[in-house]
Amino acid sequence: MRYETIIDHAALNEHYDDADWVVVDCRYDAKDPGRCENDYAHAHISHAVYAHLDRDLAGPPVAGRTGRHPLPSRDAVVRTFSAWGIGATTQVVAYDESSGAMAAARLWWLLKWAGHDAVAVLDGGFKKWCAEGLSYSTGPESKQARPFVPAFRPDLAIEADELLSVLKDPAWVVIDARSADRYHGRGETLDAVAGHIAGAVSAPYAANLKEDGTFKSATELSLIYKAATGGRDAAHTALYCGSGVTAAHDVLANAHAGRGMARMYPGSWSDWINDPSRPTQR
Repeated sequence: MRYETIIDHAALNEHYDDADWVVVDCRYDAKDPGRCENDYAHAHISHAVYAHLDRDLAGPPVAGRTGRHPLPSRDAVVRTFSAWGIGATTQVVAYDESSGAMAAARLWWLLKWAGHDAVAVLDGGFKKWCAEGLSYSTGPESKQARPFVPAFRPDLAIEADELLSVLKDPAWVVIDARSADRYHGRGETLDAVAGHIAGAVSAPYAANLKEDGTFKSATELSLIYKAATGGRDAAHTALYCGSGVTAAHDVLANAHAGRGMARMYPGSWSDWINDPSRPTQR
């Protein structure tokens, strides 16, 4: 069986040591970017390699020209995935602390963008794995390198100029995945400008999850996004957040709901505000 959206702990527990499975620990703390790498060294799912958001899942930001987590170059993506042993038939499982909002969904999206569909996010993440008493390891891990052969899908991304156009098109909807407070410009601490893209609607990624940190059912997610989009399909939905991380969580939720792949604005709000002519509101 191939997993393409989320995977539960029981299924991963049966396969984490399979030769053609690659498990990637994507835990990340924006307030302390080195903490989770240390946490990984002390405890992680056995055989998992570590992915650091800033080094492995993003390119170097350029002040005034990119968002906080720009996409890595295509060459860098190929090198990284090859080093992790991701081949054409590899099942990849990404996890972070909970259910993907802090970087696991970003890796999921990057692999989809690069043309690799056999990737899923661990539902409930490492927190649930430990709560269920499943085995873990310490110290560094590595995988035997394999050639990753990409088939990039640029249609999964949308850039600022195109986003400006779809804002004027009633067939489209633009969704902000950040919290309602940040959408309304309240308590902004990460970006120099507070507010949201003019015309965007709010659909915070946290609403994708149940109280225990696992994903809501596909039926529940479908209802959430049917309401948020006004009935528009995923092909006419553009998603963004602060820097292209939690927006991937909303893309994942749409896919898990059976709506297909929505488009993501990788630069997101932190890129949008680089040009003061782009419309914003609070």
